[in-house]
Amino acid sequence: MDTTTRAAKIPSFHQTEINWDNLDKTKLYVVGAGMFSGVTVALYPVSVVKTRMQVASGDALRRNALATFKNILKVDGVPGLYRGFPTVIIGAVPTRIIFLTALETTKAASLKLAEPFKLSEPVQAAFANGLAGLSASTCSQAIFVPIDVISQKLMVQGYSGHARYKGGIDVARKVIKADGIRGLYRGFGLSVMTYAPSSAVWWASYGSSQRIIWSALGHWQNKEEAPSQMKIVGVQASGGVIAGAVTSFVTTPIDTIKTRLQLFIFCWHTGINLS
Repeated sequence: MDTTTRAAKIPSFHQTEINWDNLDKTKLYVVGAGMFSGVTVALYPVSVVKTRMQVASGDALRRNALATFKNILKVDGVPGLYRGFPTVIIGAVPTRIIFLTALETTKAASLKLAEPFKLSEPVQAAFANGLAGLSASTCSQAIFVPIDVISQKLMVQGYSGHARYKGGIDVARKVIKADGIRGLYRGFGLSVMTYAPSSAVWWASYGSSQRIIWSALGHWQNKEEAPSQMKIVGVQASGGVIAGAVTSFVTTPIDTIKTRLQLFIFCWHTGINLS
């Protein structure tokens, strides 16, 4: 393969990021929703274990994550690790469409807004990506919170005194009967406080860390230089790891409070004893 052909197949540095105007919207939504669903399948058991640990009482309080995982497998088998999963997947598609649309449109607008200020590339990326993450997460909470409330109740049904349900619709019906529509939005304020800032922190960290890494690798000075596909993936993956670590450290305490509020207030309204 000659140099010209090779160069045509490898994107130049300024093409490693694609803005909203150049995105294939169909692929964005279809592939984005598909990838998110795949990640959800892989990580959902972690959410179940985390939620069980957050609402644990009595002897269960002394269990670590591994012990909680083993207990779920012993009592409910593999299906126990996926309680509430269908509800999450059904709600994931509209949630991701709203999220991705708000994310990309806000990022594009924020980049244009920041241009007159002549900010450094990492700062400009942190500003645009952070604002985009904040906007996207806030908009998607309208669908995400009811799905979250329902799925969490399914995750802990029959556990430590919690009621059992016939499925997501049964949960929604009982929540509305006990507390009205607002019951499905229990913890909405805390969800916004948790996920909107965490989304902002994640995307800001992700965008700025990539530029810092590219600069350290010497690519930022010459934007026409063509980095290899492997290097692009490596930089993006590194940025994701950094962003995830920073975000987890900041948001875990608030997430615990939110989960307890969503579950315990409902139990208080329905008279379920958790002691």
